[in-house]
Amino acid sequence: MASVEIHEPEFSDIIDNNSIVLLDFWAEWCGPCKAYGPVYERVSEEFPDVIFGKIDTEAESQLAKSFDIRSIPTTIAFKDGIGVFMQPGALPEDALRDLITTLIDLDMVEVRAELEIRNAAEQENQEEEKEIEDKEEKEEKEEKEEKEEKEDKEEKEEKEDKEEKEDKE
Repeated sequence: MASVEIHEPEFSDIIDNNSIVLLDFWAEWCGPCKAYGPVYERVSEEFPDVIFGKIDTEAESQLAKSFDIRSIPTTIAFKDGIGVFMQPGALPEDALRDLITTLIDLDMVEVRAELEIRNAAEQENQEEEKEIEDKEEKEEKEEKEEKEEKEDKEEKEEKEDKEEKEDKE
């Protein structure tokens, strides 16, 4: 299957409704993109069940921004709606073929399990960070209260000393 231009309105639909989707982020002015284009097209013809999308970073700047594209060309791969590969730079033809073969063989049950582990660890880290922040805030509040109490006590003592001194006079 030849590559297809992908635009923002149909992007999610293409990712969600196809097993394997490769994306080539490119621009007309980009020399390496022009060299990579024919390689991408040739390989796309060898894998008719894979969607080979092309995203013009000039026309689809929001899509490029959402993937934090900083260098082009950049190749991104999705399998079953999950992003599983991202690499800036033009891939050699054999490497692109190998990538697709790897994607075809990729065990998504394993990938989802790994994502669950990562997400759980990330959530745990966020909870720990929140606990630390809360503890630090509590300590700061206690320190502030202690300082205010000390200042109040000193102020009271000064006032008492002043009154005592006035009483003696």
